[in-house]
Amino acid sequence: MQEGFLTELELLHDYQFRISFDEEGLADIRSDEPAPVGKGEYPSAIHYLSAAVGNCLCASLALCLRKAHSEPMAIRARVRTVLGRNERGRLRVQGMQVTIFPEVEDPAKLERCLPLFEDFCVVTAAVREGIDVQVSVEPLKNEQR
Repeated sequence: MQEGFLTELELLHDYQFRISFDEEGLADIRSDEPAPVGKGEYPSAIHYLSAAVGNCLCASLALCLRKAHSEPMAIRARVRTVLGRNERGRLRVQGMQVTIFPEVEDPAKLERCLPLFEDFCVVTAAVREGIDVQVSVEPLKNEQR
């Protein structure tokens, strides 16, 4: 049985789109292309892709920690998305470097999660089939917050 959901997009004007989801209670979002093509008033599809990769990895790490009975005190991430031109001159996402900054009470439980959590991130696993995604984890200590 396949699981899935429906996402609908509607062109509002220029390059701005309204994006709606079929799940009850989910707010619509908007996207726009950066100037000079669009006005850059909303995140672009590339921004949403970057956010999706970072969000999925953070959520997977949080899930692993919680299953290990270690509530994360904080989790932050930084996703650096690298753009470049392919052999035909088309702009492409060439790579992503994700750095996750978790703050946990029990470093041993974090260590147990490190070899596991990436494999459960649905988005990153799919994106990695076409884009190089590098991930590092840099635990925070209380005084770094």
